[in-house]
Amino acid sequence: SGQVRSGQVRSGQVRSGQGLQLYYSTSSGRTARDAGQEFVCPRPIRELDATSDKYLFSKMKQETYWPVYGGRSFNLWMPDTENHPFWADPQVLISHLQNKRLRQSRTSSSAFYGTDPEWLADPNTLPCFYPRIAFRNITSSDVPRTTIACLVPPKVFITNAAPYLLFPQGYSEEEAYILGVLSSVPFDWYARRVVELNFNFHIFNSCPVPRPSEDDPLRNRVIHIAGRLAAVDDRYGNWAEQVGVEVASVKTEKEKADLIAELDATVALLYGLDESDIQVIYDTFYKTIDHLPDINAVLGHYRNLQ
Repeated sequence: SGQVRSGQVRSGQVRSGQGLQLYYSTSSGRTARDAGQEFVCPRPIRELDATSDKYLFSKMKQETYWPVYGGRSFNLWMPDTENHPFWADPQVLISHLQNKRLRQSRTSSSAFYGTDPEWLADPNTLPCFYPRIAFRNITSSDVPRTTIACLVPPKVFITNAAPYLLFPQGYSEEEAYILGVLSSVPFDWYARRVVELNFNFHIFNSCPVPRPSEDDPLRNRVIHIAGRLAAVDDRYGNWAEQVGVEVASVKTEKEKADLIAELDATVALLYGLDESDIQVIYDTFYKTIDHLPDINAVLGHYRNLQ
C-alpha cells in the first residue's frame, strides 16, 4: 500500500539530507491532501481575504466582536499570541461566510462541494464556530520553523494569511493526528526543502504524511499528545472530549517540552526514520537548533517507543 508503518526502520548506511528527502517522498505513499483517505480528506481553505474583505473588519475592538486572525495570531502549540490585526462583528461575518459557502458549494473544485446539504444550509455549522487547524501561509526555509500550524479556538475569523483545514464534524481524532504530524520536526524538515516563500495549497497538498492503520498504537499516541497540547482551555472542551483528553492537562513548561519531544519521536517512527535519520534532520535543519526539542530527549523517547 506504500504506507509507513511503525517498526519500519532502516539500518545500515547513513542517508544524506538529499537522500532523506527522496526517502520521504517515496516511502510515505500519502500526501497531506489524501492523508485521511480512509476516513476524511482534509482540504485547505481561505476563509477571508485580507484585502477584498477588509471592508468587513474593524481596528477597534468591541465587546461582541470576534478577533480576525492573521498568520502571526498563533504559533506552534500557542493558539493566541494576542496579535490580532482586526476585529469583526460576528453577525455580519457569519452571514457573509454562509453566503460564500453556499456559492462555493456549487463549484466542483471547492472543499464544500458534495458536502451534506443539511449541514451546508445551517450557519451554525460554519467552521468558525469550532476549533480548527490553521497554518501560516507566508513563511520560508530561512526561518527557525517553516510549518507553523495550530488548533485555533472557536469564535475567530481567519484571513488568507492562515488557511484552515476542513474536516467534517466528528473527525476530531483524525484532526488531532494531522495536527500532530504537521507540528512535528520530521514533517517540518521536509517542508523546509520544498517551501520558498509561501506554503501554498499545492506545496501543502504534496507533503508526505504517514498513514498507519487506525488502531496503530503510534497513531493513537500522536492523537493523545496533540490533543493534550492543543486543548489549552475550556474553549476546546467538546473537541477534547471527542479526542479523549482533558482540557488544560499540561501543567508545566517542562511537561510540555517532554510531550513535544515524544511527539517528534513518534512521528519519526511513523515515517520509518531511524536514529541516524533523526541526527541528519537536526544537522541540516537550521543554522541553530536551540529552538528545537532536545535531541537526546527525542532519541530517548524513540528508543522507548520501539
